[in-house]
Amino acid sequence: MRNFVLGIVITIVVLVIGGAGLALLGFMPTRANTPPPDMERHLAMSALDNSVERHAPRINNPVPPTDDNLIEGLKIYTMNCALCHGGIDRQPSTLGKSFYPPPPTLILHPPDDEEWHVFYVIRTGVRYTGMPAWDKALSEPDMWKVTAFLTRIEKLPPAVQEYWKKSSGVTSPTGEQAGHDEHK
Repeated sequence: MRNFVLGIVITIVVLVIGGAGLALLGFMPTRANTPPPDMERHLAMSALDNSVERHAPRINNPVPPTDDNLIEGLKIYTMNCALCHGGIDRQPSTLGKSFYPPPPTLILHPPDDEEWHVFYVIRTGVRYTGMPAWDKALSEPDMWKVTAFLTRIEKLPPAVQEYWKKSSGVTSPTGEQAGHDEHK
């Protein structure tokens, strides 16, 4: 039994050293203009989710999700996040397609995580992805406003949806055309 366990340990050490050697010798691809393989994407997303689960404090949003705060969150998103994550016009970001891995298009595919999870990612960023830590550029209340907006995209109050339609000129979060009169 001892030799079996020793064999497993040696195999793991050889695989780790071999993988590191391949990477350090330049055999691992580093191109950012190709989509990541499914296995790599799955591993990276699992690692990110598990890290946030382990490190993020479970805190409640101190900013109430009022119409004004959600509209402010939409504005902050437009000014700071849309360049990479897609605009409120529901179009994917051209720049975002250049990242490896590509950032999620948050307007089309909103996060389904708890607010504390989304806030933590906004505040601390994500290594090796291009997602910066916003804690030096945005105030904590502003980060919470963006968090509130992102976690409620699919169920925004009517006043916020109306503001969205007027701002984007294309569609609301529910997909209605701007200027569409529902009473006709």
